[in-house]
Amino acid sequence: MGRSTQVNCHGDESRFAVLSEFIYGYFGNSIKYIADVAGGQGVLSRLLNKHYNYESEVIDPRHYTLKGVSHREDYYTPDMASFYDLIVGLHPDEATRPVAESAVYRPVIVIPCCNHWDNTRKLNSLALVDEIAKFYDANGVKYERVEFSFKYPNVGLVSTPPSRK
Repeated sequence: MGRSTQVNCHGDESRFAVLSEFIYGYFGNSIKYIADVAGGQGVLSRLLNKHYNYESEVIDPRHYTLKGVSHREDYYTPDMASFYDLIVGLHPDEATRPVAESAVYRPVIVIPCCNHWDNTRKLNSLALVDEIAKFYDANGVKYERVEFSFKYPNVGLVSTPPSRK
């Protein structure tokens, strides 16, 4: 998983290259517009744009993206999903629930890191994945659980919305 970033970030820096390669391998050219929710500096979006020719933009209320990365300075809500072909939440913190809820409308990749799903209980990232899967089951969302080849937290769900008639 070869492409590196020259950015100072917390956590396993390889997660951006691993996930961008996964997205391309999984979706190929069937998608074009990607929402990189809570994407911070925009490393994932930069890789998706530069190496895979997607149009990915960061949606994050913090404005410190890399130069040249499209950025929407806002809190993400599920009603924004209709503007994109794919919603990505790579360690989305407070945006975990709205990212996961978007799976009712659009394909979603969510890899949660900390409990911003249910503040009444302590949940680690694996328990969060299970809770999101329960939400998907209750709402007819098809999904698969994926373990990515970067350091923990590295388990997420890749989903497709229910069929609309």
